[in-house]
Amino acid sequence: MLVLLLSLHMLSAVVWVGGMFAAYMCLRPATGALEPPQRLALWRRFFAKFFPWVWVSLVLLFASGYWMLVTSFGGFAHAPLYINLMQTVAILMAVLFLWLFHGPWLKFKRAVDAQDWRTAGPQLNRIRQIIMVNLPLGLIVAVIGGTGRYWG
Repeated sequence: MLVLLLSLHMLSAVVWVGGMFAAYMCLRPATGALEPPQRLALWRRFFAKFFPWVWVSLVLLFASGYWMLVTSFGGFAHAPLYINLMQTVAILMAVLFLWLFHGPWLKFKRAVDAQDWRTAGPQLNRIRQIIMVNLPLGLIVAVIGGTGRYWG
């Protein structure tokens, strides 16, 4: 059971953090040459496909993480430092995603659907700023998760 939970946990992190990396480091620069209507419509389609995967990843990350915390470490009181650090960063990342999804994303989606490019542009920029914070946090939590058990 532990191997299954850990596998789901790791795959969920790869999907979420990898998706942010692909969006920020690859898709964002590649769309820069497009005209605003095409660029904003592309981002709208991308996020509409990506965000359901983030929701699945969030559920699996927290469910598998807390299940392993209880079964492998005996609960919160016995968790090593790296588990608590990973948990803290993951909660911050989740809060940032919830803000992104329920604020800028919904406004962006409505604006693009209405072809209101002047409203959509600033909302896409806000999404970019949130991803710019969440991506390094995700990379940090991945390093913590992968190396923490070896910290002295």
